[in-house]
Amino acid sequence: MKHLVTVERLCLMGHSLALAFGLAGLLLVLPNPEFIAALPEVGQTAFGWSMANGGVGYILLGAITVALYAYRTLGIRHWLTFMLPAVILSLGSELLGTSTGFPFGAYGYLDGLGYKIAGLVPFTIPLSWFYVGLCCYVLARTGLQRFNLPTWAQLMGSIALGSILLTAWDFVLDPAMSQAPYPFWEFGEVGEFFGMPYRNVSGWLGTGALFMFVASLFWGSKPLNLTRAQLTVPLVVYLINFAFGAIITVTELDARYLIPTSMSIVLGVVPAIALWWMAKPAQGVDSSISGTVTRDVPTVSVGIAQK
Repeated sequence: MKHLVTVERLCLMGHSLALAFGLAGLLLVLPNPEFIAALPEVGQTAFGWSMANGGVGYILLGAITVALYAYRTLGIRHWLTFMLPAVILSLGSELLGTSTGFPFGAYGYLDGLGYKIAGLVPFTIPLSWFYVGLCCYVLARTGLQRFNLPTWAQLMGSIALGSILLTAWDFVLDPAMSQAPYPFWEFGEVGEFFGMPYRNVSGWLGTGALFMFVASLFWGSKPLNLTRAQLTVPLVVYLINFAFGAIITVTELDARYLIPTSMSIVLGVVPAIALWWMAKPAQGVDSSISGTVTRDVPTVSVGIAQK
Protein backbone atom coordinates (compact mmCIF):
# COMPACT_ATOMS: atom_id res chain seq x y z
CA MET A 1 0.00 0.00 0.00
CA LYS A 2 2.90 2.36 0.67
CA HIS A 3 3.89 2.41 -3.00
CA LEU A 4 0.37 3.62 -3.83
CA VAL A 5 0.80 6.45 -1.34
CA THR A 6 4.04 7.44 -3.06
CA VAL A 7 2.45 7.42 -6.52
CA GLU A 8 -0.57 9.30 -5.20
CA ARG A 9 1.61 12.01 -3.66
CA LEU A 10 3.66 12.33 -6.84
CA CYS A 11 0.48 12.72 -8.89
CA LEU A 12 -0.86 15.31 -6.45
CA MET A 13 2.42 17.20 -6.70
CA GLY A 14 2.27 17.00 -10.49
CA HIS A 15 -1.35 18.15 -10.46
CA SER A 16 -0.41 21.15 -8.32
CA LEU A 17 2.62 22.03 -10.46
CA ALA A 18 0.59 21.71 -13.66
CA LEU A 19 -1.97 24.15 -12.28
CA ALA A 20 0.82 26.54 -11.22
CA PHE A 21 2.54 26.37 -14.63
CA GLY A 22 -0.83 26.83 -16.30
CA LEU A 23 -1.42 29.98 -14.29
CA ALA A 24 2.04 31.28 -15.16
CA GLY A 25 1.49 30.61 -18.84
CA LEU A 26 -1.97 32.17 -18.99
CA LEU A 27 -1.24 35.19 -16.80
CA LEU A 28 2.43 35.98 -17.44
CA VAL A 29 3.72 34.43 -20.65
CA LEU A 30 0.88 34.60 -23.18
CA PRO A 31 0.24 38.33 -22.54
CA ASN A 32 3.93 38.98 -23.37
CA PRO A 33 4.57 37.60 -26.87
CA GLU A 34 8.02 39.17 -26.95
CA PHE A 35 9.08 36.69 -24.26
CA ILE A 36 7.89 33.79 -26.41
CA ALA A 37 9.58 35.25 -29.50
CA ALA A 38 12.88 35.47 -27.62
CA LEU A 39 12.86 31.74 -26.88
CA PRO A 40 14.92 29.41 -29.06
CA GLU A 41 12.98 27.26 -31.49
CA VAL A 42 13.00 24.27 -29.17
CA GLY A 43 11.73 26.47 -26.34
CA GLN A 44 8.90 27.82 -28.46
CA THR A 45 7.96 24.29 -29.48
CA ALA A 46 8.00 23.10 -25.86
CA PHE A 47 5.95 26.07 -24.72
CA GLY A 48 3.41 25.56 -27.49
CA TRP A 49 3.09 21.88 -26.60
CA SER A 50 2.69 22.64 -22.89
CA MET A 51 -0.03 25.21 -23.50
CA ALA A 52 -1.85 22.88 -25.89
CA ASN A 53 -1.71 19.89 -23.55
CA GLY A 54 -1.39 21.41 -20.09
CA GLY A 55 -5.14 21.34 -19.47
CA VAL A 56 -5.26 17.65 -20.32
CA GLY A 57 -2.27 16.95 -18.08
CA TYR A 58 -3.55 18.66 -14.95
CA ILE A 59 -6.99 17.02 -15.22
CA LEU A 60 -5.50 13.56 -15.77
CA LEU A 61 -3.15 13.99 -12.81
CA GLY A 62 -6.05 15.17 -10.65
CA ALA A 63 -8.19 12.20 -11.67
CA ILE A 64 -5.37 9.72 -11.03
CA THR A 65 -4.64 11.29 -7.64
CA VAL A 66 -8.25 11.01 -6.50
CA ALA A 67 -8.69 7.53 -8.00
CA LEU A 68 -5.67 6.26 -6.06
CA TYR A 69 -6.89 8.02 -2.93
CA ALA A 70 -10.35 6.47 -3.26
CA TYR A 71 -8.99 2.98 -3.93
CA ARG A 72 -6.55 3.18 -1.05
CA THR A 73 -8.80 4.85 1.51
CA LEU A 74 -12.32 3.74 0.58
CA GLY A 75 -11.74 0.50 -1.31
CA ILE A 76 -12.23 -0.54 -4.91
CA ARG A 77 -16.02 -0.89 -4.65
CA HIS A 78 -16.56 2.63 -3.33
CA TRP A 79 -14.08 4.05 -5.83
CA LEU A 80 -15.67 2.46 -8.89
CA THR A 81 -19.27 2.96 -7.79
CA PHE A 82 -18.60 6.67 -7.52
CA MET A 83 -16.35 7.13 -10.52
CA LEU A 84 -18.50 5.28 -13.05
CA PRO A 85 -21.78 7.11 -12.27
CA ALA A 86 -19.92 10.43 -12.08
CA VAL A 87 -18.20 9.97 -15.44
CA ILE A 88 -21.18 8.47 -17.28
CA LEU A 89 -23.86 10.83 -15.96
CA SER A 90 -21.75 13.99 -16.24
CA LEU A 91 -20.77 13.04 -19.79
CA GLY A 92 -24.46 12.55 -20.58
CA SER A 93 -25.28 15.97 -19.14
CA GLU A 94 -22.44 17.60 -21.07
CA LEU A 95 -23.40 15.95 -24.36
CA LEU A 96 -27.01 16.97 -23.82
CA GLY A 97 -25.94 20.49 -22.85
CA THR A 98 -23.61 21.08 -25.79
CA SER A 99 -26.16 19.75 -28.29
CA THR A 100 -29.44 21.15 -26.89
CA GLY A 101 -28.58 23.84 -24.33
CA PHE A 102 -30.13 21.83 -21.48
CA PRO A 103 -29.31 21.77 -18.57
CA PHE A 104 -26.46 24.33 -18.60
CA GLY A 105 -27.53 26.76 -21.30
CA ALA A 106 -26.12 27.13 -24.81
CA TYR A 107 -22.34 26.62 -24.81
CA GLY A 108 -19.56 24.86 -26.64
CA TYR A 109 -16.01 23.73 -25.93
CA LEU A 110 -13.00 25.23 -27.67
CA ASP A 111 -9.56 23.63 -28.00
CA GLY A 112 -7.07 22.79 -25.28
CA LEU A 113 -8.83 20.11 -23.22
CA GLY A 114 -8.20 17.06 -25.36
CA TYR A 115 -10.12 14.83 -27.75
CA LYS A 116 -13.81 15.69 -28.00
CA ILE A 117 -16.29 12.86 -27.58
CA ALA A 118 -18.84 13.04 -30.42
CA GLY A 119 -17.02 16.20 -31.47
CA LEU A 120 -18.61 18.04 -28.52
CA VAL A 121 -17.18 17.26 -25.07
CA PRO A 122 -13.47 16.86 -24.26
CA PHE A 123 -12.82 13.48 -22.65
CA THR A 124 -11.21 15.25 -19.70
CA ILE A 125 -14.41 17.04 -18.65
CA PRO A 126 -16.22 14.03 -17.09
CA LEU A 127 -12.95 13.15 -15.35
CA SER A 128 -12.93 16.58 -13.70
CA TRP A 129 -16.54 16.06 -12.57
CA PHE A 130 -15.40 12.79 -11.00
CA TYR A 131 -12.34 13.93 -9.12
CA VAL A 132 -13.69 17.22 -7.76
CA GLY A 133 -17.10 15.63 -7.15
CA LEU A 134 -15.67 12.81 -5.06
CA CYS A 135 -13.67 15.27 -2.97
CA CYS A 136 -16.84 17.28 -2.31
CA TYR A 137 -18.96 14.25 -1.46
CA VAL A 138 -16.41 12.63 0.86
CA LEU A 139 -15.88 15.89 2.75
CA ALA A 140 -19.64 16.43 3.08
CA ARG A 141 -20.48 12.89 4.11
CA THR A 142 -17.68 12.54 6.65
CA GLY A 143 -18.34 15.95 8.18
CA LEU A 144 -22.09 15.39 8.57
CA GLN A 145 -21.44 12.07 10.31
CA ARG A 146 -20.28 14.08 13.31
CA PHE A 147 -23.84 15.30 13.86
CA ASN A 148 -26.45 13.18 15.57
CA LEU A 149 -28.74 13.09 12.54
CA PRO A 150 -30.98 10.28 11.29
CA THR A 151 -29.29 8.15 8.66
CA TRP A 152 -31.55 9.41 5.87
CA ALA A 153 -30.82 13.02 6.82
CA GLN A 154 -27.07 12.38 6.77
CA LEU A 155 -27.26 10.77 3.33
CA MET A 156 -29.52 13.39 1.77
CA GLY A 157 -27.56 16.17 3.46
CA SER A 158 -24.32 14.77 2.05
CA ILE A 159 -25.73 14.82 -1.47
CA ALA A 160 -27.08 18.35 -1.09
CA LEU A 161 -23.95 19.74 0.55
CA GLY A 162 -21.62 17.90 -1.82
CA SER A 163 -23.40 19.30 -4.88
CA ILE A 164 -23.28 22.81 -3.37
CA LEU A 165 -19.51 22.52 -2.84
CA LEU A 166 -19.15 21.35 -6.43
CA THR A 167 -21.28 24.19 -7.81
CA ALA A 168 -19.44 26.75 -5.68
CA TRP A 169 -16.23 25.75 -7.44
CA ASP A 170 -17.89 26.54 -10.76
CA PHE A 171 -18.55 30.12 -9.63
CA VAL A 172 -14.85 30.81 -10.23
CA LEU A 173 -14.20 28.13 -12.85
CA ASP A 174 -16.74 29.26 -15.45
CA PRO A 175 -15.70 32.94 -15.55
CA ALA A 176 -12.03 31.93 -15.69
CA MET A 177 -12.52 29.42 -18.49
CA SER A 178 -15.13 31.21 -20.60
CA GLN A 179 -14.60 34.96 -20.17
CA ALA A 180 -10.87 35.43 -19.56
CA PRO A 181 -8.63 36.41 -22.51
CA TYR A 182 -7.75 32.75 -23.26
CA PRO A 183 -11.02 30.78 -22.97
CA PHE A 184 -11.56 27.02 -23.11
CA TRP A 185 -15.31 27.15 -23.68
CA GLU A 186 -17.86 29.79 -24.55
CA PHE A 187 -21.53 30.41 -23.86
CA GLY A 188 -23.83 31.06 -26.80
CA GLU A 189 -25.71 33.66 -24.81
CA VAL A 190 -24.85 36.44 -22.39
CA GLY A 191 -26.08 35.04 -19.09
CA GLU A 192 -27.67 36.98 -16.27
CA PHE A 193 -25.29 35.62 -13.62
CA PHE A 194 -21.97 37.29 -14.43
CA GLY A 195 -22.09 36.14 -18.03
CA MET A 196 -23.43 32.70 -17.13
CA PRO A 197 -27.10 31.74 -17.49
CA TYR A 198 -28.88 30.85 -14.26
CA ARG A 199 -29.59 27.49 -15.87
CA ASN A 200 -25.89 26.77 -15.58
CA VAL A 201 -26.12 26.92 -11.79
CA SER A 202 -29.13 24.61 -11.64
CA GLY A 203 -27.45 22.31 -14.16
CA TRP A 204 -24.39 21.98 -11.97
CA LEU A 205 -26.46 21.38 -8.85
CA GLY A 206 -28.64 18.82 -10.60
CA THR A 207 -25.83 16.91 -12.31
CA GLY A 208 -23.74 16.74 -9.14
CA ALA A 209 -26.70 15.69 -7.00
CA LEU A 210 -27.68 13.02 -9.53
CA PHE A 211 -24.39 11.15 -9.64
CA MET A 212 -23.83 11.58 -5.90
CA PHE A 213 -27.29 10.11 -5.28
CA VAL A 214 -26.55 7.12 -7.51
CA ALA A 215 -23.20 6.59 -5.79
CA SER A 216 -24.88 6.77 -2.37
CA LEU A 217 -27.19 3.91 -3.38
CA PHE A 218 -24.14 1.72 -3.96
CA TRP A 219 -22.26 2.96 -0.90
CA GLY A 220 -25.13 2.38 1.51
CA SER A 221 -25.39 3.95 4.93
CA LYS A 222 -22.25 2.53 6.54
CA PRO A 223 -20.14 5.38 7.99
CA LEU A 224 -16.89 6.21 6.24
CA ASN A 225 -15.06 6.86 9.54
CA LEU A 226 -12.32 8.89 7.89
CA THR A 227 -9.97 10.89 10.07
CA ARG A 228 -9.03 14.50 9.50
CA ALA A 229 -5.68 13.40 8.09
CA GLN A 230 -7.40 11.03 5.68
CA LEU A 231 -9.48 13.94 4.37
CA THR A 232 -6.43 16.07 3.62
CA VAL A 233 -6.12 14.93 0.00
CA PRO A 234 -9.76 15.79 -0.88
CA LEU A 235 -9.41 19.16 0.84
CA VAL A 236 -6.13 20.02 -0.89
CA VAL A 237 -7.45 18.99 -4.31
CA TYR A 238 -10.57 21.09 -3.80
CA LEU A 239 -8.64 24.14 -2.61
CA ILE A 240 -6.00 24.16 -5.35
CA ASN A 241 -8.66 23.77 -8.04
CA PHE A 242 -10.60 26.62 -6.48
CA ALA A 243 -7.43 28.72 -6.37
CA PHE A 244 -6.72 28.11 -10.07
CA GLY A 245 -10.09 29.48 -11.15
CA ALA A 246 -10.18 32.23 -8.54
CA ILE A 247 -6.76 33.65 -9.41
CA ILE A 248 -7.63 33.88 -13.10
CA THR A 249 -11.06 35.36 -12.34
CA VAL A 250 -9.86 38.10 -9.99
CA THR A 251 -6.78 39.06 -12.03
CA GLU A 252 -8.13 38.87 -15.58
CA LEU A 253 -11.73 40.07 -15.14
CA ASP A 254 -13.20 43.27 -13.73
CA ALA A 255 -14.04 43.99 -10.11
CA ARG A 256 -17.64 42.79 -10.28
CA TYR A 257 -16.32 39.22 -10.51
CA LEU A 258 -15.27 39.53 -6.90
CA ILE A 259 -18.92 38.76 -6.16
CA PRO A 260 -18.99 35.20 -7.58
CA THR A 261 -15.50 34.67 -6.17
CA SER A 262 -16.75 35.66 -2.71
CA MET A 263 -19.77 33.40 -3.15
CA SER A 264 -17.43 30.55 -4.02
CA ILE A 265 -15.46 31.16 -0.84
CA VAL A 266 -18.56 31.35 1.36
CA LEU A 267 -20.38 28.39 -0.20
CA GLY A 268 -17.35 26.26 -1.04
CA VAL A 269 -14.02 27.00 0.60
CA VAL A 270 -15.27 27.80 4.11
CA PRO A 271 -17.63 24.78 4.35
CA ALA A 272 -14.96 22.46 2.90
CA ILE A 273 -12.43 23.51 5.54
CA ALA A 274 -15.08 23.29 8.28
CA LEU A 275 -16.11 19.78 7.19
CA TRP A 276 -12.48 18.69 7.16
CA TRP A 277 -12.00 20.12 10.65
CA MET A 278 -15.11 18.34 11.97
CA ALA A 279 -13.67 14.93 11.12
CA LYS A 280 -12.13 13.07 14.02
CA PRO A 281 -8.36 13.54 14.46
CA ALA A 282 -6.00 10.65 13.80
CA GLN A 283 -5.48 8.35 16.76
CA GLY A 284 -1.89 7.25 16.75
CA VAL A 285 -1.85 5.53 13.35
CA ASP A 286 -0.37 6.41 10.01
CA SER A 287 -3.56 7.59 8.40
CA SER A 288 -1.85 7.99 5.05
CA ILE A 289 -1.73 4.22 4.59
CA SER A 290 -4.49 2.92 6.84
CA GLY A 291 -7.78 1.61 5.50
CA THR A 292 -11.26 2.45 6.74
CA VAL A 293 -14.31 0.58 7.89
CA THR A 294 -15.73 0.74 4.39
CA ARG A 295 -13.58 -2.24 3.52
CA ASP A 296 -14.29 -5.54 5.18
CA VAL A 297 -10.95 -7.10 6.06
CA PRO A 298 -10.16 -9.85 8.54
CA THR A 299 -8.71 -8.66 11.84
CA VAL A 300 -6.47 -10.39 14.32
CA SER A 301 -6.34 -9.43 17.98
CA VAL A 302 -2.84 -8.20 18.79
CA GLY A 303 -3.59 -6.33 21.96
CA ILE A 304 -3.96 -2.82 20.59
CA ALA A 305 -6.98 -0.61 20.15
CA GLN A 306 -8.41 -0.65 16.64
CA LYS A 307 -9.96 2.40 15.00
